[in-house]
Amino acid sequence: MSTTAFPDRARVDALAKVRGEARFAADLVLPRTLYAMTVPATIAKGSLSSLPVDAALRVPGVVRVLTPEDFPAPPPFSEDGPPPPPPTLETTIAYRGQPVALVIAETLEAAIEGAEVIRPTYVAEAFACVMESAGARRQPADEVAFGDAPAALSGAAATVESTYNSPTQHHNPLELIATVALWEDGALLIHESTQASSLVKGAVAGALRLDPALVHVRGATTGGSFGQKAVQRQTALVARAAILTGRPVKLVQPRAQIFHTATYRARTRHQIRIGADADGTIVGVQHHVEQEQSPNGYFAVPEYHRDVIRMYGIRNYLGTGADIRLDRQDSGYMRGTHPQPAFFAFESAIDELAHKTNRDPVEFRLANDTRVDPQNGHPLSSRFLNECLKEGARRFGWSRRSPVPGSMTAADGSLIGWGMACGIYQSATTPAIATLRIDARGHTRFAISGHEMGQGMRTAIASVLLQDLDIDPERLEIALGDTRAAPQHMTAGSWGTNSVVPAAMQAAQRMRAAVADLLDGRQISGNLHRKLASIRRPFLQVEVTTVGPGQDQAALETLRQGGFAVAESVYPEFSTFSYSAHFLEVRIEPRTRRIRVPRVVSIADCGRVISPRTARSQVYGGVIWGLSHALREATEIDPRYGGYLNEDLADYVVPVNADIGEIEIGLIDQPDPLSNPAGVKGLGQVSMVGISAAVANAVFHATGRRIRELPIRIEHLL
Repeated sequence: MSTTAFPDRARVDALAKVRGEARFAADLVLPRTLYAMTVPATIAKGSLSSLPVDAALRVPGVVRVLTPEDFPAPPPFSEDGPPPPPPTLETTIAYRGQPVALVIAETLEAAIEGAEVIRPTYVAEAFACVMESAGARRQPADEVAFGDAPAALSGAAATVESTYNSPTQHHNPLELIATVALWEDGALLIHESTQASSLVKGAVAGALRLDPALVHVRGATTGGSFGQKAVQRQTALVARAAILTGRPVKLVQPRAQIFHTATYRARTRHQIRIGADADGTIVGVQHHVEQEQSPNGYFAVPEYHRDVIRMYGIRNYLGTGADIRLDRQDSGYMRGTHPQPAFFAFESAIDELAHKTNRDPVEFRLANDTRVDPQNGHPLSSRFLNECLKEGARRFGWSRRSPVPGSMTAADGSLIGWGMACGIYQSATTPAIATLRIDARGHTRFAISGHEMGQGMRTAIASVLLQDLDIDPERLEIALGDTRAAPQHMTAGSWGTNSVVPAAMQAAQRMRAAVADLLDGRQISGNLHRKLASIRRPFLQVEVTTVGPGQDQAALETLRQGGFAVAESVYPEFSTFSYSAHFLEVRIEPRTRRIRVPRVVSIADCGRVISPRTARSQVYGGVIWGLSHALREATEIDPRYGGYLNEDLADYVVPVNADIGEIEIGLIDQPDPLSNPAGVKGLGQVSMVGISAAVANAVFHATGRRIRELPIRIEHLL
C-alpha cells in the first residue's frame, strides 16, 4: 500500500461555486415552470374534517390544488418486503406541520397566497410532543452487553454515576430542501437537493406506483446536508403535480416548514455508571439511553452504544435504552449521529472518573488503550488514537495545565479552563460502480455513486485521477448524484470518500493497463488525450466495481436496485474506526459568566489523507459545529401545540465569527492497511464527536462546576 502523501490541491469546484456557476436544485427554472407551496397542518394529531380549496383557486395565477384525493393509496405493507415509501398527502395528521395540500401556481407569490387562504378544519386528538408529556410512550430497546458490568462495578475502587442531557437540534444547512420535477415523454426527471438519489428514485416510484425505470433523479450539487436530505415527503408531491399538470413544478420548502417536516437530532438522556480499579483501569460501564422518537421512527437506540464500547479497553459493558414515542415527525441522522450526544455523556464521565482518581485526563485515556475490538476480540485494523492524544497535548501545551479546578485565571480576571476529550466513529463503506472515459479531444468523465455536499468528494476523486493519469485537469468531469450516470448510494455516515476513492484508484489502474495494451509498445509523446488522438482512437472507457470488506456481488446488486448496501465497520475479520482528540481552552468572564473559546487543537486519525485541503475543512467544520452543540444550539418546542418555536436562523442560535477563535488542525495521515486498498477512513463525523465533552470538561476545570446539560448557558454558571 502506498504511503506517498497527496498534494494539497484546490477544490475542483471552488471557482464554479464562487462564480455562481454551480447549479443547485433551487436554481433551476425550466420553461413553463409552475411553483408549488404546501399547506401545513396546524394540529399535532388528529384528522382532516374538511379541506376547502375554492378560496385558493380564486387567487390569480393558481392553477391547481392537490389534496389527498389526488394521490394513489399507499402500497400494502409487508414485513418481509422493502420499507414503505414516505406517505404523500393524507387525511390522518401525525404531527404539526404535516402537509395536507399542495398549491400549484404560475408564480411563487401566487402559490404562497393560495396556500395561506386555505383553512382546513380538523378533528383534534390528545397528543404528546415532549418526553415529559403524559401520553409519551416508553418502548424499551435491545441491549448491547458483554462481560458482567454490574459485577465489575460492584468491586470497582472508584465509580462515577451521572445523567447527561443533549437537546433537540435541527440541521439548518444553508441550501433549503428543493425539488424540481418534469414529466416528459413518459418519464419523470427529478432535480433534488439530496444525498440519496437512488433512494429518492425508489421512494417516488413506490409512492406514485410508477415503474422505477421511468424515474430519474439528479442531485449533482447539494448545499449542505448533514443527514437531513435523504428521502423527503415533498418529492412525491411535486412529482405528482408535474405528472398531473404536464409542466415542470418547483418547490423550495421554507425553513420554518423544514423544521416540522424533515428529520432532526433527537433529544437524549444518558445515565452512565463507570468504574475503575486502583490502577486507573476502567473495569466496567453501564450506559442507559433514552431518546425522543415518532410513533414509527427508525433511528435505532442500540447505535448509541456501537462506538462507545470501542473507545477504550472496556471489558464489561451493559448498554440499555428506550424510545420515548411522541407525536412528532421522525428524528434521524445529524452530523456525528449517535456518537455525538453519546460522547458528550461518555467523555464527560471519563473526565469525572479521571478527576476522582486524581489522574491526568490525557494519561488516563492513554492507559486505557486497546488494540482489539472489546466486543468481539477482533483486531482493530488501525488505531492511532494515542498518537492523536500525544500530538494534541504537545501542540496545545497541555503540560502547563494546572490540574486544580479554578486555579487558572487571565490578567482580566477571566477564569481559564483547559479541557479535552476524544471521539470515535465507524469507518463504513458501500459498494461502488464507476465508469471512466477519456477521449481524444481532451475530455475525461468519471461517473460514480456518490453526492457532493461540500465535503470535497469531487476533489478527492480528482486527486486520485490526476495523480495516476496524465489527463487535462481543466476538462475533468466528475458525475455524481445522477441515477442515469450510475447507481447512487446514500452518501452519509462518513463512508463517501472511503467508498469512491478505492474505485477511482482501481479505474485509473485499469485505464493505464488498457492504454498500454492499446499502444502495444509504441512510444507516443503527450498526455493520454494526445496518445488516443495519435492512434485515431476517439475514446477509451473502463468500468469498475468495488465492494466493502465481507461483501460480495449481492451487495452490488442491491446497489443497482437502489437499495441500501452499507458495510458497517465491524467486518468479519477486523473492525475499523476513525479517531479524534480535541483540546480546547475556555475563558469565562467572572461577572457575566459569558463563555468564550479562544483556541482549539484538534487531531484526527482518518487513515490516508487523499485531499488535505478538504480534510482540514471537514475538521474545521466539525469543531465549529461541536462548539455550537455545546454552547448554542437547541430547538425550542411548544408543548401546548406540538410545534417548534425558533424555526429560523434569527432565533435558532448558531456561532458567528466572533464566537470562533484559533483552531489548529492536525491529521495523522497513516494508511489503514485493511479497510480498503487506498488506506482511507472516514473523517466528517469523527471531527465533531467529543468536542461538546471537551467544552464541558474545560468549564469544569475553570469553575469546578460540572454541567451535564447542553447547551451550556450563562444561567448554568451563575
